[in-house]
Amino acid sequence: MSSPATPGNQQQPSSTPAALIAFAWTLVGVPLAYGLYQTVKTASSLFGG
Repeated sequence: MSSPATPGNQQQPSSTPAALIAFAWTLVGVPLAYGLYQTVKTASSLFGG
């Protein structure tokens, strides 16, 4: 059994497609932005009058 740290056994890191990264950020970012917007809107009505 050889160690993964040996120079002859290095693997190239796989790359993630940019479209998949953009889709993942959109999937997380849109609900996050909406939640932040609703929080600020509610807080401004509570504290701003």
